[in-house]
Amino acid sequence: MARVVVVGSINMDMVVTTDTFPRLGETLFGTRFSTFPGGKGANQAVAAARLGAQVTMIGCVGADAFGEQMKQTLAREGIDVSHIRTGQESTGIASITLSGADNAIIVVPGANNELSPEDIDRASDAFAQADVILAQLETPMDTVLHAARRAREHAKPFFLNPAPAVALSDELVSLTTLLTPNEHELATALQTPSGWWAEVLSRMPGRIAMTHGKEGAYFTHADGTLVHQPGFAVEAVDTTGAGDTFNGAMAAFWHLGMAEAVRRANAAGALSVTRAGAQGGMPTLAELEQFLSQQS
Repeated sequence: MARVVVVGSINMDMVVTTDTFPRLGETLFGTRFSTFPGGKGANQAVAAARLGAQVTMIGCVGADAFGEQMKQTLAREGIDVSHIRTGQESTGIASITLSGADNAIIVVPGANNELSPEDIDRASDAFAQADVILAQLETPMDTVLHAARRAREHAKPFFLNPAPAVALSDELVSLTTLLTPNEHELATALQTPSGWWAEVLSRMPGRIAMTHGKEGAYFTHADGTLVHQPGFAVEAVDTTGAGDTFNGAMAAFWHLGMAEAVRRANAAGALSVTRAGAQGGMPTLAELEQFLSQQS
């Protein structure tokens, strides 16, 4: 059982389903409204836990109903929530519009912006015991960088999902064991021309696993050889949590090696889009193994 520490955001997703996306100034009728636990950090923690990892979540929520609900939801997944602090701001939310298999998202970070380097230091025991530290960019950058530094001090692999995409500092890149972007996030994170991703992967052998939608994922061996892990054909219902599922799976299966971790993460991401909700679609280990056994 892999031990994974997730440093990241905790949100409540408020989801509206509609036949088409509204244009600027336009009002449309939606067909459905639902709330789902979310936030990239919480999503990735749930994905890793369902896939068999022992997970500790480091985050910040508000002193409100959403905050308490999020902590209870994570605890029910078997996640250690003792390092989730209650801050002054409201719990973060994401407003998600779904139309067909596409989505548009607005995030209000709230208490996620209060996650601090001190919160990382208070979780030093969790870092010391972890097999993988996993972070994203929905919490303050100085906190993410501090987590990367602490991971290096404890000689632990540090995984960074660079989303939402921003340019990364040289220091953060150097401290990152594995970067897990999609093609557009990679170009922004490393400030490279769009479309140069194959060259970038070859320049950072074994340090990037890039998702590419239905095509699957790409990575390089230590010698720089580019590898394509093909996607798995499924009927998509909601793509919201696919990337987060991929990341949680990469952390959960990292001990199996890059190629097998990417294969399993790709399959888990595919399974996640077959059901509604970022966390609602995330598969269990048993579901993933059954799915993989059915592939030719």
